Amino acid sequence: MDRVIYSAEQIKALLINPNVAKCSSKSVSYRKEFKVRVVKEYYEQGFGPNAIFQKAGFDLNIIGRDKPKNCLKLWRKIYKAKGEQGLNTESRGRNGGRRPKDKESADIEYLQTKIAYLEAENIFLRNLKTKTKN
Repeated sequence: MDRVIYSAEQIKALLINPNVAKCSSKSVSYRKEFKVRVVKEYYEQGFGPNAIFQKAGFDLNIIGRDKPKNCLKLWRKIYKAKGEQGLNTESRGRNGGRRPKDKESADIEYLQTKIAYLEAENIFLRNLKTKTKN
């Protein structure tokens, strides 16, 4: 997959579109409402990704012909898993790359159990070693 590098003129053209939240030379961030609308149009009206993006005012020569398909694929996955709220929530950078608390506590509990088991095993082996010496 080739990464698109947007020129200053292309960035300016993309930022004019009301469906774009922000844009850099390497990425385009779309408004949350746009994501929801695109997924609903896809499911309810049966439009294809390129048609939806063109109707929304995007030039496929700028964003790339595969971009609508890839975006819609990701957004549909999020929509199926978390519903409309999932598309309205920004998930990048949350928790500073750490797992949520409940997962961390489960991991800690597992590791504590493993430590207790290994300590018991060490005691058993130590006792076994002292019995064989006598």
